[in-house]
Amino acid sequence: MIWYGLLVAAVAGERLAELVVARRNERWSTARGATETGQGHYSAMVALHTGLLIACPAEVWLADRPFVPAVAWPMLTVLVAAQALRWWCIRTLGPRWNTRVIVVPGLPLVTGGPYRWRWLRHPNYVAVVAEGVALPLVHTAWVTAVAFTALNAVLLTVRIRCENRALAAAATPTAPAPA
Repeated sequence: MIWYGLLVAAVAGERLAELVVARRNERWSTARGATETGQGHYSAMVALHTGLLIACPAEVWLADRPFVPAVAWPMLTVLVAAQALRWWCIRTLGPRWNTRVIVVPGLPLVTGGPYRWRWLRHPNYVAVVAEGVALPLVHTAWVTAVAFTALNAVLLTVRIRCENRALAAAATPTAPAPA
């Protein structure tokens, strides 16, 4: 249980590092005329992800979940791969990456790194989904894994639609106003 608590704390620390990067990138984007959309769902996203970090150890402790090595080690591998994918996304997007939907108008879509695959438009969200399954299952917190996955599916549907609209609007040149 102690090792699992440390793992969840490490993921929480990684999330705090993401917020530092996001804040820095927000300043960069704002200085270049960026606009933010999707503020309405952002607080739900923060609550859901915070809930995941609280629910994982809580379920293990309250429901006395066992550590099952045959499940734990593969899930730990998935978790590490999800973190690697997330930071690959962050590195590839550079100052354009954010936890919020903030888009600098006129910049072309990023087509390198994990964004080079046209069939995988949002690799960062693949990392989020994988993490939401793997982190709880490292210590068989299956209720948390199922609940987070279901709620996250709803939230990601809203988020991806919002992000796609924002990216399309920013990439579309605006017509000059009639004289």
